[in-house]
Amino acid sequence: MATHWTLGGDAADPHRLAAFWGAALGYLAEPGYDDPDGASLIDPEGRGPAISFLRVPEPKLSKNRFHIDIRVAGEPPWDPADRERLIRSKVAELTAAGATTVREHHYGDEFGHVVMLDPEGNEFCVA
Repeated sequence: MATHWTLGGDAADPHRLAAFWGAALGYLAEPGYDDPDGASLIDPEGRGPAISFLRVPEPKLSKNRFHIDIRVAGEPPWDPADRERLIRSKVAELTAAGATTVREHHYGDEFGHVVMLDPEGNEFCVA
């Protein structure tokens, strides 16, 4: 049996960050979790890990050593044009929600993924 686990992160504004990641991943606020200095999200289907954010006074200072990859294109094999359309659509949605695009990666001639920053500057990828 797999161990249940939570992905935890520091935040200047945990509720704002939880709202962003909830929308990005289709997660919901954890019922009964009511903390002004923290926020927790759950997968409504109960398959993915919980994600929590805790208010900390220190600002983010360097590149993440660990990050989330949002895999909107699913698993291979893909139609390259359809995969790129799905990724670009999600990137536009996340930009409207407060994310920033950093760069695009290509693998040879094939579109790879997009590196983004969440509203507090944490790196993540959309693939």
